[in-house]
Amino acid sequence: MNTKFRKFIGFLPLMLLMVTSCTTPKYITIEIPQKAKQELPERIQSLVLVNRTVDDSYTDTAADTLQNIFFKKGFDVDTVIHDRQSADTMLQALGQLLFESGRYDYVIPVDRFIDHEKNAFLSETMPWNEVKELCDTFNTDAVLSVDMFTTRVITNFNRDTYYNPADDAFYEMVKAQMAVVYETLFRIYDPSEDKVIIREYQRDTLYWEDGAGSARELFSHFTTVKQGLSEAGIAAALDFSEKISTVWYREQRQILSDKDAQMTQAENLVNSNDWPSAMEIWKKVAAESSSKATKSKAAFNLAVAYELQGNVDEAIKWGLESYNTMFRQVTYDYLERLKLRRQELEKLK
Repeated sequence: MNTKFRKFIGFLPLMLLMVTSCTTPKYITIEIPQKAKQELPERIQSLVLVNRTVDDSYTDTAADTLQNIFFKKGFDVDTVIHDRQSADTMLQALGQLLFESGRYDYVIPVDRFIDHEKNAFLSETMPWNEVKELCDTFNTDAVLSVDMFTTRVITNFNRDTYYNPADDAFYEMVKAQMAVVYETLFRIYDPSEDKVIIREYQRDTLYWEDGAGSARELFSHFTTVKQGLSEAGIAAALDFSEKISTVWYREQRQILSDKDAQMTQAENLVNSNDWPSAMEIWKKVAAESSSKATKSKAAFNLAVAYELQGNVDEAIKWGLESYNTMFRQVTYDYLERLKLRRQELEKLK
């Protein structure tokens, strides 16, 4: 059996994204990890991803064909669609998200839609001999299975008129709405304990609404039904991945400017993303400048630079150096944030 395999990467504690301003004050945007709400045991580092809900009721209707079916019904439809592409998109997106979190290896078999028995709308719990066979075949620690996935599409189309007092005229407007309601059940099977360690049921809705002067204009840019189904699969993957893997969120950090020539040089180096050279200048300024204000700014910027490297202890050291040299509210606030960052990193170990 062929597989798709992604190699595990090391955990990255912090990532610099971009400089968001070229004026004073200067801000940089960083990504910070947040511990998963239901992180798996440390012994589980790799997962084989399968789908046990796709069966003969699933189709893969072409986007244009599916859209025409809805158009023939006046785009006024309420129906359940089992779309094979949506189910596959969810599995592929889930693998990518788990991999990019830096926490898991994953394998998606080519034959990822596996046989199953259904109980009402759900797949029966996977037999443990099957779980162990999958883990042995693909050399993974556990099985992540999609044991339920349904999508309901609700669309509406209507015409309306509105009065424009500017030219004293009435105009026709067409509007369309589409909702995709998706329900999923994820199970993670741990073969070492013959135990389902995660059961996660999800239900949510994606919604689109738009209007235009004509139906042709409207549907030239309105999300298609096929695309809506695929986006539902991606949304379901996002929902679940955030529960079991590290989530990255963005924060901003400030770089303090100064009229000192060396500080200006260091700031230009930051603009060129040459942080090591900028840090060397800041260290020199912090040690030699006769201005307390300039010294404290250099120390503050060193604290930010060390945080970007993931060295929060060194960042706190330089933050205190800045604070003790000259009080600034921004320095006090930053030190408080760094203390929280140190606690967050401890939780991630």
